[in-house]
Amino acid sequence: MRSRIVITALLVGVAGWYVPLSRADVKPHALFTDGLVLQRQQDPKTHVPVWGTADPDEPISVSIAYGRDEVGSKTKADQEGKWRVKIVLPKAGGPYTMTIRGDKNEITLKDVYVGDVWICSGQSNMEMGLGACADATKHKEASKNPKIRLFTVPHKISAEPVKEINSKWVECGPETVGGFSGVAYFFGRDLQKALDVPIGLIHTSWGGTVAEAWTPKGALNADPKLKGLIPADIKIDDKKPNPNQGTVLYNGMIAPLIPYGIKGAIWYQGESNAGRAEQYETLFPTMIKSWRKDWNQGEFPFFFVQLAPFMKIEKDPTDTPWARLREAQRLTLKLDKTGMAVITDVGDEKDIHPKQKEPVGARLALAARAIANGEKIEYSGPTFDSVKVADGKAILAFKHLGGGLVAKGDALTGFTIAGDDKVFYNAEAMIQGDTIVVSSSQVAKPVAVRFGWANYPVVNLWNKEGLPASPFRTDDWPVEAKKK
Repeated sequence: MRSRIVITALLVGVAGWYVPLSRADVKPHALFTDGLVLQRQQDPKTHVPVWGTADPDEPISVSIAYGRDEVGSKTKADQEGKWRVKIVLPKAGGPYTMTIRGDKNEITLKDVYVGDVWICSGQSNMEMGLGACADATKHKEASKNPKIRLFTVPHKISAEPVKEINSKWVECGPETVGGFSGVAYFFGRDLQKALDVPIGLIHTSWGGTVAEAWTPKGALNADPKLKGLIPADIKIDDKKPNPNQGTVLYNGMIAPLIPYGIKGAIWYQGESNAGRAEQYETLFPTMIKSWRKDWNQGEFPFFFVQLAPFMKIEKDPTDTPWARLREAQRLTLKLDKTGMAVITDVGDEKDIHPKQKEPVGARLALAARAIANGEKIEYSGPTFDSVKVADGKAILAFKHLGGGLVAKGDALTGFTIAGDDKVFYNAEAMIQGDTIVVSSSQVAKPVAVRFGWANYPVVNLWNKEGLPASPFRTDDWPVEAKKK
């Protein structure tokens, strides 16, 4: 005999409803298909929502069978035919069976797993399929894993939040992963191996898009610095879609996913906002906070990728849009439960889409293991903490030292230094214990130090855990530094 746990559900208005048909059969939202992954219980109060449509006032029951046991919940559809239940899930594992019953029909979903679910979003470097990544054939051939499930959100723009979505869950393997996000795949692969739980990856990205397109209207309008990012008259054209309008991708590709139970999100974007770094310092945190608010799951973990090196390597100090954008990304780490993958070692001068995506996913997975799952591991390369000046030299201190600072090469590279005239010179830098001492014979009284401050930084500072240091600057000068 199965033991049954029944929880009375509250009807709650949520994004993601289908428009009910007259005398419609009970129907779950499209996120609930064979092969799905449901978010495992994260604390005793965690309830995972399941929702859909039926006839008005129709009794609905949802149950999940696992072994000899069963959990479930009952409710009634409201006057518009919307229903939603919340279920306390069994422990991570599977495959289980989910049954959704109404008065007229019953739907059984097979091959259901319980584990961790991640939203994977951004622009083209997130969208880039595994088949286009370095060593694609090798990785595809080794990709079969029934404990990793993939869900791809189709491109869609909308002036208002949409309710429908047209996709399904598939098992990770050579036949399915080639067109799926390479970064998301490597992230999920490493996470599944480390945690030994099922992983669900929901990929929702669009190449060449700006962050404001992924941000809800209310969040943009609430901030005077961002209000102008929504056109007064959003133009929606399915034949010639323009995804670079404020809020249209949030409406079409994020809103339909809410309130699906998730562990967190990973994000790779910023290239399309380079040149507006000061604005991005407000925009990016606003986007993260708005997703957290709308999901109503608290401050779920959010991990992102700092821009890769790109464009011509400059020998002399420069002040560039990509350096400024990387700084805006780094400053976003002030938000709780965030982490950043630094990838200064996998850029390409001539390609904005570097093919080495395995280290990107691996570093995001380290952040997830440490921040989202509480593992006691180092997940970041050295990050700037403080600076003091003594005897004509700048002495830099760092966080995330790990086992210690390392120079990959004969000498540290990528450091520049300036006095109060704001003229930067290439500098000498040496590791002394847990600090770095920076100096130049051309700067008698240092005021500011920058590291990796270029479109294509050539840098070699790491920690002993094999993680590169983030570019940074110690100054807050608002204008481009003077040239020599």
